[in-house]
Amino acid sequence: MKPLGRLRLGINIDHVATIRNARGGALPDPLRAALLAEAAGADGITAHLREDRRHIRDTDIEALMAGLSVPLNFECAATAEMQAIALRHKPHAVCLVPEKREERTTEGGLDVAGDAKRLAEFIAPLRDAGCRVSMFIGHEAAQIEASAKIGAAVVELHTGRYCDLTTEGQHDAAAAELEALRKGSAHAHALGLEVHMGHGLDFETAAEVAAFPEVMELNIGHFLIGEAVFRGLGPAIEEMRRRMDIARNVTA
Repeated sequence: MKPLGRLRLGINIDHVATIRNARGGALPDPLRAALLAEAAGADGITAHLREDRRHIRDTDIEALMAGLSVPLNFECAATAEMQAIALRHKPHAVCLVPEKREERTTEGGLDVAGDAKRLAEFIAPLRDAGCRVSMFIGHEAAQIEASAKIGAAVVELHTGRYCDLTTEGQHDAAAAELEALRKGSAHAHALGLEVHMGHGLDFETAAEVAAFPEVMELNIGHFLIGEAVFRGLGPAIEEMRRRMDIARNVTA
């Protein structure tokens, strides 16, 4: 098997902030987690600043921008407030996600096709500021094509349904969803979009999507923060990196 090339690993540190906020204090520090992830081989850090600030806070973004030497992927909803924050900090990447105040976590992908005109106008100043703009979407062709049309550089395909079906033991449905993700990644790549994937990935499901040649980056958070309870954050990230490299047939 020919090596596919090294796959980037982005670590989402939102739920370090979730633990901190449960007590209302300063610990654990999301920046410290990000620096540990960086030392363990993370290629980037993802942080989602939600409208309700349920985990990441504005001060966390400031600290991450000042303290990281790897790129920051700033996740946010497509609102005027978040656009202003992104333009002030100018992170390496801005990933637009759907956001509902009542949801526990991001449910499904952004409807780019249904909101193309507004989103095209929204991302233009971000692109002009030098940010790589990503759309967090499902694998549907219409959403992928709309993302390319409005000028996004990247699509991150939502892997949550595939991961849920796998966890539930619905093997046939999971296999069908995995195939849909494979086709979606190939379609996006053919349109000139860089392809990322994320949401709900664990060691096994990450290895499956890592094998897709078009995928350039996986963004993983909740599972690795949970796994850190048992083996430590650095070793959990190193194990994820190892499994991704095996899936890509990459040797150290």
